Amino acid sequence: MSSTQFRQDMPPPGGFNAIKYKRNLPFRGPSGLVILGGVTAVCTYGFYRVGRGNIEKRELEREKVWSRINLVPLLLAEGDRDAYRRQQAALEREKAIMKDVPGWEAGKSVYNNPRYRSGEWIVVL
Repeated sequence: MSSTQFRQDMPPPGGFNAIKYKRNLPFRGPSGLVILGGVTAVCTYGFYRVGRGNIEKRELEREKVWSRINLVPLLLAEGDRDAYRRQQAALEREKAIMKDVPGWEAGKSVYNNPRYRSGEWIVVL
């Protein structure tokens, strides 16, 4: 046997420090209600802006429709003037080309139909 006497290991006077077994998590941001309130506020503002944009788009569309309504008579008149000018120029060319043909009447329809039909059709949408 050994010459030293057995000695049991004992805690220090006053005891050991407490064991830290609880999680000590720091504060990690806003609560769920604050996040929900923020998301609701952002969505409300977004829908407000979308509504305003729709109103503005509707107003621009209405303005475009009215501008077309007001411009159609002007554009039709310009088209009629241009068609008349072209018709008169074609009549003058026909007179110059067919001046040597006896009995030729410039501008008379070869189909023997006196009804006038314009060569253009305009569809306004």
